Amino acid sequence: MELLDGAGDQKLKSKSSSISTGGKILIAATGGVALGLSVVCASFVAPAFRRICLPYVPATEEQIKNVLSFLPKNVKSGKLLDIGSGDGRIVVAAAQHAKDLKTDGVELNPWLVYYSRLAALRHGVSRQASFFRRDLWKFNIKSYNYVVIFGVEQMMQDLEHKLIAECPHDAKVIACRFPLPHLQPEHTIDDGVNTVWFYDLSKRPV
Repeated sequence: MELLDGAGDQKLKSKSSSISTGGKILIAATGGVALGLSVVCASFVAPAFRRICLPYVPATEEQIKNVLSFLPKNVKSGKLLDIGSGDGRIVVAAAQHAKDLKTDGVELNPWLVYYSRLAALRHGVSRQASFFRRDLWKFNIKSYNYVVIFGVEQMMQDLEHKLIAECPHDAKVIACRFPLPHLQPEHTIDDGVNTVWFYDLSKRPV
């Protein structure tokens, strides 16, 4: 009887040890997943702690169509910059729309920059479209003929100053969601979230 009790105790200890080991593995795996998610999400959450937040909100199909309506298909040269390019869909669509237009995107979120480069490769425009991980306020925009902006209201005045100071005098600016506060648009299309304002800097008052 004692022998049976001893064997039973041994089995219970073994089972307890097995459960304990399994629990440790589960805890370690859960912790690893949580750490990985934290690293990935950090780049998306971080903008909320900056002075001016530029959140990632993908452009709608209607917004893309409205932006492209201001880009001539037969442009023979020139450069376009999408400020806060997100997942790159505007840059890629512009490259497909105007084959001779060099299209660039500037974006601070590294994961979105990597995704955008893959999207350009997938759509066959990787030689025409480029993406830069930079702070938009430190990014030089003096060589761009077209600038697309998906901004937030709080940043539009500072951005207007940057555009006037750095862009070529005849640059075209396409603003989505929020207009520039002082410049008068040449054209406005659609309404609500899909509104797009078109500005020609050559026609601004000096």
